[in-house]
Amino acid sequence: MTVRRVKTYTAQTGYVYQYYFVGQREALASDPESPATEYIFDVTSDRKTMFAVSVFLRPAAREAWASTRGRRLTEPECYAAVKLRLMQGFDETPDMLHSGRRLRVEAAEICDLLGTIGID
Repeated sequence: MTVRRVKTYTAQTGYVYQYYFVGQREALASDPESPATEYIFDVTSDRKTMFAVSVFLRPAAREAWASTRGRRLTEPECYAAVKLRLMQGFDETPDMLHSGRRLRVEAAEICDLLGTIGID
C-alpha cells in the first residue's frame, strides 16, 4: 500500500485544500497540452469529494528556464514549479472542483514561480 503525504493549503479564495501528489507521466498524445509532463494531484476542499488536478509542465517552460539561467531544471525543481503553480491555481480559482482542474506552467512564468522560493 502506498502511503500518501497529505498537505494542506489555505487559499486566498477562502477554501482550505488538502492534496497529495499522485504521480507524473507524459501527457497523452491526444491531449491538447501535449507535449508536456503531466503532474497529477488528488485534491479535496471538504474532505468528502476528492478530485484530480493536472498541472502540465511544457518543454517550452523548461527551455525558457535553461536559456535564462544557463542550466537545465532538475527534477525536484520541476516539481517545485508545478507545486507552486498548483497553489497559485488554488488562490486564483474560485472553485477548483468545477473549474481550474487543468493548469499549465508557462514559459513566461516559470522564472517568476521559482524565483519566489529563491531558485536561480
